[in-house]
Amino acid sequence: MSDLLKRHRAVMPNWVALYYDEPLEIVSGKGCRVQDAQGNSYLDFFAGILTNMLGYDVPEVQEAVNRQLRSGVVHTSTLYLIRSQVELAEKIAALSGIDNPKVFFTNSGTEANETALLLATHARGSDQVLAMRNSYHGRSYAATAVTGNRSWKNSSLSPLNVHYLHGTDRDRFPGMSDEEYARFCVEDLASVLDSATAGGVACLIIEPVQGVGGFTAVPDGLIGEFKKTLDEHGILLISDEVQTGWGRTGETFWGIQAHGVTPDAMTFAKGLGNGFAIGGVVARGELLDALPANGISTFGGNPLSTAAAQATLDYLLSHDLQAHAHRLGTKMITELRRAAEGLPVVGAVRGKGLMFAVDLVDPATGEPSPAIAGRVMEETRARGLLIGKGGLHGNTLRMAPPLTLSEAEAEEGLAALVRALEAVARERRADRG
Repeated sequence: MSDLLKRHRAVMPNWVALYYDEPLEIVSGKGCRVQDAQGNSYLDFFAGILTNMLGYDVPEVQEAVNRQLRSGVVHTSTLYLIRSQVELAEKIAALSGIDNPKVFFTNSGTEANETALLLATHARGSDQVLAMRNSYHGRSYAATAVTGNRSWKNSSLSPLNVHYLHGTDRDRFPGMSDEEYARFCVEDLASVLDSATAGGVACLIIEPVQGVGGFTAVPDGLIGEFKKTLDEHGILLISDEVQTGWGRTGETFWGIQAHGVTPDAMTFAKGLGNGFAIGGVVARGELLDALPANGISTFGGNPLSTAAAQATLDYLLSHDLQAHAHRLGTKMITELRRAAEGLPVVGAVRGKGLMFAVDLVDPATGEPSPAIAGRVMEETRARGLLIGKGGLHGNTLRMAPPLTLSEAEAEEGLAALVRALEAVARERRADRG
């Protein structure tokens, strides 16, 4: 065990998980690659949990941050005007598609979701909230309350009255066609509203593609069908775009746009700052204006993070990285599905754009296998590739490389992933004799 690992375990909580049997320390990075303390180089297909959206050592972002540092002003707080904050809010508002939008900045996706839930429950005068099974919205009190994944739920105590919906559990209903499943989900929503609530539900909060849940998505169009029922009851719609925003899914700029609806509020974070801490809510102006008490964010939208975010967003738009994600991601997912056909350890391949996943299963039983997922992660690391893990059962490999990934790097990473899957499949065959 390394000295740093011993020190980590001595002072950090046990629930702060570390990847790999021998955790690594990343000390430098450039482009889509990072280097550990031992000098090993890796192609990064997880990007700091979808946060280093442009990769590492990006000159445009560095210069924007350095300019702000040279000014001597790193922090002022929202009690003063912050030019870069206003400029960034203007850009996000224009991109949101929401009518008369306003923006409030936070430090993280968790804080953003807390804010959105506060807006909705105040507007509706209700603590009743709808959420999705297998969802994840953060680690704070209310965010945990609307999280539908037991692995990330630390307490049954809640400031909210939450009801969970079907829509991301398609695999549990193999006997249904896609149309039958969608109809079932809409009927389930109506049934929950009729039987389990006291009326006056505040909102539905939903990830268009579930992040921690293993990149499981509601079928395209389903949120649009949900919204018809929500509108009948005056229920607000919050789209959690912390992982799906900024064009990562390729086909649309925001994940919710795949469903043909405009939400009342969207939350965002992660990739916007390309590693700098920033999150926020963009919502209808009357929703954000309606809170009756004073409010500030000491660090949210500070001059340094908004300078980085502006540079990141400008780069993303000027290089049309959404189209790049769509083109490259479609190709990679197609090739990965083809390679997985002969691998019994692979249960499913899914994804959109540069956001795709592989479920690992026990080839003898077909049951989810976190152990096999862990082995594949070790094998990908050995081949110079870093990936993520998640899913309801912890058996899903998650790939979300920087949106600047080149075609050559895509081929390199995909080859390493396939070779790792093949190696573990051979191990399983050998174990069975």
